[in-house]
Amino acid sequence: MGLKNYIIASILLIILVFGFTHSLEFGEYTFSMFDYSLTLPIAIWVVMPLALLAFVTYLHIIFYGLVKYFKLKALDYDMDALFSLIESKLLEKENKSNFRTKRFKELSNVLNQLEIKPSREIFSSSNEELNKIVSSIQSIKDGKYVSEKSIKIQENSTLGKQNLLNKINEQVDFALDVVKKSENYDFDTVKQAFLKVLSEKSMTTIKKVYKNVNFDKELVSKLFEKDRENSEFGFENSEIIDIVKNVKLTKDDYLEMAKNYKSTLNPDKIIDLFEKLSNQNEEATTAYLFVLSEFEMIDKLREVLANTNENEYVSFKALVDLKDCGKHYNLESLSYK
Repeated sequence: MGLKNYIIASILLIILVFGFTHSLEFGEYTFSMFDYSLTLPIAIWVVMPLALLAFVTYLHIIFYGLVKYFKLKALDYDMDALFSLIESKLLEKENKSNFRTKRFKELSNVLNQLEIKPSREIFSSSNEELNKIVSSIQSIKDGKYVSEKSIKIQENSTLGKQNLLNKINEQVDFALDVVKKSENYDFDTVKQAFLKVLSEKSMTTIKKVYKNVNFDKELVSKLFEKDRENSEFGFENSEIIDIVKNVKLTKDDYLEMAKNYKSTLNPDKIIDLFEKLSNQNEEATTAYLFVLSEFEMIDKLREVLANTNENEYVSFKALVDLKDCGKHYNLESLSYK
């Protein structure tokens, strides 16, 4: 029975008891204590304890009703806080939700020590915000960019970094902007952005921004590949030298570079390039000798080899000796390493 129905029923009972008692015409009764006295009809004296009991019962019901109400409100609050905690864990964010009930506090303590990930591609719950977050996370992991306005992702989290890379891969103009403002991003992010720019932008655009990049072997290789494909608007020798200056390339790296440039640069330019590179870094000497041999610069090759130790660059020395004897061999058939 609800409180409203109970109040109505108890009032009706009091009225009935009062009416029945009054109909018996018991007269009046005087209550005296010390100098105080109170005279009331018997009917009122009869219903007074009943009314008092009813009133106390009302208070009892209201009190425990309020207790139950606040407990349910605390549970609702903790349930919302729990969903907030799950969302924060999914987004790799710190959660500062306070829980009101003991059991939920214990549960939050456990969840804070766990990593939460959706285990199914199709996720569904009664919480629409949670559904939205899980869907966005799955999109990011599938390589799609999700707008920062859709879900609030921590930029320095794994998820935030992946979303940034997704944006770079989807939007070449954004990738170009990242390269232009490379000081605001870490090396891996700038590298990914520059690779995107290399794949889709012109050599003219690349030449405007490449100095913002700290190069590694992969980036050097990709940049020079782009340069070879666009030799008409390619780098000058001085620019190539500046690019490789701060990258630790091996003898094989320089040699591969010489082979790749051989078909795109004119002989004078490539010879001049690798002569300067070899003067700057001994690791480039083999590549320089290779270029000289490819363009039949035997006198220059003999001159460079004359300043080396007896056991160095044996293949090139053998090639020169064979040339002097009138024997013609392709350097690829000899070991020049």
